Amino acid sequence: MITRLTPQDAAFYRLESSSNPIHIGSLAILQNSSGDGSGQVLDYEQLIELVESRLPLVPRYRRKVREIPLALGRPVWVEDSRFDISYHIRRSALPAPGTDEQLYDLVARLASRPLDQGRPLWEMYLIEGLSDGRSAVFTKSHSALVDGDTALEIGHVILDNSPLPRELADDAWRAPREPTDVELLAGALSQLAAQPREAYSAVRDAGSSAFGVVRGARMAVHAAANAVRAATSGAPDSPLNARTSRSRRFDVVRTDLQDYRKIRRHFDCSINDTVLAVVTGALRNWLLSRNEALVESTNLRAVVPMSVYVDGDNQLTPASEVSSFLIDLPVGEPNPTMRLSHISHATEAAGRQRRGVRARTLVHLAGFAPASLHAMSVRAASTFADNTFNLVITNAPGPQTAMFIGGARMLEMYPVSPLLRNQTLSFGLTSYDGQVFYGLNADRDAMADLDVLAASVHESMEELLGACP
Repeated sequence: MITRLTPQDAAFYRLESSSNPIHIGSLAILQNSSGDGSGQVLDYEQLIELVESRLPLVPRYRRKVREIPLALGRPVWVEDSRFDISYHIRRSALPAPGTDEQLYDLVARLASRPLDQGRPLWEMYLIEGLSDGRSAVFTKSHSALVDGDTALEIGHVILDNSPLPRELADDAWRAPREPTDVELLAGALSQLAAQPREAYSAVRDAGSSAFGVVRGARMAVHAAANAVRAATSGAPDSPLNARTSRSRRFDVVRTDLQDYRKIRRHFDCSINDTVLAVVTGALRNWLLSRNEALVESTNLRAVVPMSVYVDGDNQLTPASEVSSFLIDLPVGEPNPTMRLSHISHATEAAGRQRRGVRARTLVHLAGFAPASLHAMSVRAASTFADNTFNLVITNAPGPQTAMFIGGARMLEMYPVSPLLRNQTLSFGLTSYDGQVFYGLNADRDAMADLDVLAASVHESMEELLGACP
């Protein structure tokens, strides 16, 4: 099967560089055994068998990208005739004692490496040797691969809500013959003859840089963005904006979902507002630790998702659209209550100018949606001009009951969002089983003190909880 990449898929594909890998990461920590029989060991062979059985749900994971000769059209998805699942699913082990810090260092190294563009654009790692009988599964999926509508992230479909994996019909897939360059060229010429506008676009894109293609796609898909950009000044100066290196740092934060709900009820705001207030306080404390000069009017500008959390009946569920907007985070405000108030008013106003990416498919499927939602949030964030924001914050709700991979219970789940151009930090948050998990992905050179920022999240939470009676 041959399908052409959409303009945004093609933009993400061409945006890839050695210092800016554009893949969505997902880290799941597993309890590989338990005394009550609610979990079991997940080994490498079982993981391969599980993923193979779920590939029919994500058929794009067997397809690779092929360029059209002479750049006469956008690239196409084609079935990989030499698809080898053992190439994509890999095994790694931590040396003793298998600490969490060793795991995060490994994730940072894996997140730093671009995917092989000659094969389907994903990798999965089973990481063994973690302390206390745990293991981990780390997945990388290119942002061009996941659109949340016709194509989901593989982490969405390998989880089950019981230790017994659900059974699917046998997969009859066989590796097909790949089209030749001549066949791809003939198909492109035929389409260009039928659609002259495509011919103009092909010629224009062939002479553009990767970032020019991205901006062209943004203008085509989001014409309304011009008005927003015209009304928005450049992002404030910040240590969060610099040329990125080829290496990353990764750290995590674990928090209690009930704390966010307590703050939300007391201040009559949304879960999103509460999350942003906690992040804002953390960024403030981190900037102060760097001796940055802050005044009451100091802001950082973030791209954040909108209408992702729908909180009701003690369940957080995904909305049918993932939207993003620009918001100024009042890091100069010393009072945590005032920070939350500023954010609540700003999100209410910004919501009227939000732009969204549909997520019809993922909200109707059983499984663990956050990985796909984070991918959608990054795609929505990419529609903003590079110099209009300081960082990206994505959050996504997950189920509030235990989930399993091949019978092994998932204890924690952390998103690993990519760094966009000249962005040295990304915040990813996922709620799951009564907790909210932060994944902090950062440039290794620019963010040597990432651990200070991670600790500042807890300090910020305590400040807000202290304002509640």
